[in-house]
Amino acid sequence: MDVRRADDARPARAPLPPGLVLLVGVAAMSYAGPAVRFSSAPALVIAAWRLTFSVAFIALVLAFRPGAWRSVRLGAGEWLQAVAAGLLLAAHFWSWIASLSLTTVSSSVVLVSTQPIFVALLSTLFLHERATARQWLGIVIAVTGGMVIGWGDFGQGRAALIGDLLATAGAVFVSGYYVIGRSLRQKLDLWLYIGIVYGVAAASFMVLGALHPHVSLTGYPARDWLIFAALAAGPMMLGHTGVNYALRYLRAYVANLALLGEPIGATLIAWLLPAIHEVPGPQTLIGAVLILGGIALGVIRQAQTGRGPQSDRQRHAAGCNRGASEHVIDESGHGPNMTVQ
Repeated sequence: MDVRRADDARPARAPLPPGLVLLVGVAAMSYAGPAVRFSSAPALVIAAWRLTFSVAFIALVLAFRPGAWRSVRLGAGEWLQAVAAGLLLAAHFWSWIASLSLTTVSSSVVLVSTQPIFVALLSTLFLHERATARQWLGIVIAVTGGMVIGWGDFGQGRAALIGDLLATAGAVFVSGYYVIGRSLRQKLDLWLYIGIVYGVAAASFMVLGALHPHVSLTGYPARDWLIFAALAAGPMMLGHTGVNYALRYLRAYVANLALLGEPIGATLIAWLLPAIHEVPGPQTLIGAVLILGGIALGVIRQAQTGRGPQSDRQRHAAGCNRGASEHVIDESGHGPNMTVQ
């Protein structure tokens, strides 16, 4: 996969603080796992309608911005990357949602939250964004906290093991999605990017649902349709879209590390809801402290500045071309800005 370096272009100033957007996004994503537990639909159907409702809202936004598409400047390879990102997102949703029917909410969200490890590795390989020693330490501490939370749920039989493997696969798939997004978000307006990627993911699920002999995309009770809509409104539009917003201003592994707060919120919700009532033990509390400590160590300083340290290539370009202006697309979608280094 030939993912171009994200540092080739310097983004415009963030209209909203990326750290604040990530905080809201993590809170919104925390209820996805518990909400899925209340649906009677299979994983493929839940993911299909969650994405389809999201795409419908995005289409409504883009309808009021008819000039937004004129800002698209993607080559054939970048369009292929966008399609690949959509397919990876679809694979992530299927594997993670399927895991929730086989293992506990805490184990599922913890294992899918190991994604910062894979994102950091992929960012180094494809984006040439090297994590600092401090950020690697934050990743290790936070992931260790996630392992502490999920440890008590391991070894609960074959079904639980399959669920754990599906959740881990979901972490790998979504890591590729975020790394590609970090590259493409430098060139695309937020609404255009998520419209393309979510659209590819939704279309793939609809095709699979239509072709699958044992899956029906319709005929579900009203409660399921409310769950589909709630998953689109919160975890999708506020959660995933918030992360995609932050990807333009923060390194992929930094934006992704903040998502390790999701297991804490999901575990608390699963504990407090009487219909689920999965009571967290002492290990959950210890793990939560480690996760929050890792997030603070790896994210807070960069979120305050809105940008991380430059890559080797960007430092070289800045030294050779100081004072040169760059062409970027701002989040409003009204055309290019000129920024001076």
